[in-house]
Amino acid sequence: MGYILTGILVLIRIFSVSACNVFQKRLAEFKETPVRINYINYFFLTVFSLFLFLFINKSGVNGEFIFYSLLGGIFGGLGNYFMVEALKFGELSVLAPINSYKVLVAILFGIIFLGEIPKTAGILGIILIILGSYFIFNSFNILEIFSKKEIQFRFLALIFTGIEAILIKKVILLSSIELMFCANCLMGLIFSFLILKIKKESSDLRIKKEHLPRYLLTSLSFGVMAFVTALVFKRIQVGYALSLFQLSILLNLFFGWKVFREKDILRKLLGSIIIILGAILVILKG
Repeated sequence: MGYILTGILVLIRIFSVSACNVFQKRLAEFKETPVRINYINYFFLTVFSLFLFLFINKSGVNGEFIFYSLLGGIFGGLGNYFMVEALKFGELSVLAPINSYKVLVAILFGIIFLGEIPKTAGILGIILIILGSYFIFNSFNILEIFSKKEIQFRFLALIFTGIEAILIKKVILLSSIELMFCANCLMGLIFSFLILKIKKESSDLRIKKEHLPRYLLTSLSFGVMAFVTALVFKRIQVGYALSLFQLSILLNLFFGWKVFREKDILRKLLGSIIIILGAILVILKG
């Protein structure tokens, strides 16, 4: 029964993150700015979390909890902002597979700071990720690939959300999933408001009627994704969870094809499958 519940949670997480990306990209297509999307997303989540906060155990709230929650809000707000920026300029079917590059970032930091050299399976996984990337980008020219705004923004989102994940895990260990969720929403709202000010955009929350459903669905899917991710991390090892989460790439490819009419899907599908296999090799065996 435990395995079935974990499987259901993983499926919910995969669908919610893909749905969130679709709604965010739709809003960006309707001239809603990434800063505004990010801010309103956290605003709705914070309103909900304030109600949740009234009914949960608050014994884990202390100075250390607030410190790590603040850091998590900073990196989470930045990660989500850059993700929306990437979706504004790029194709979902191209941006989604980049999520697997988290393992390459982890390996690089592991080599530099921990002296950890990848095993044979890890090296093979890296080769597969690089090979799969050719089919996604249709190029091995790194300078050409990274000259694109959407790729730069997606990698920044990847780095910031990766750091946020570590901080979220720390906050959960200090308190509970419920307290982590409430703190993450509030701190994300505060920092997304600061981004509004830095970018000199209005903090006016008035929303066009036709955009309100998409904003609500974006916040709902983002909130479900964050909460369920924490539940999955609590039930199984992070490495196994990250491997299973890679399957969201395939769902994003489907949405990119069906919703946004993106091209060359078969080539990108082949590349994505190769990248997923490489990422799983690195995470579980490397």
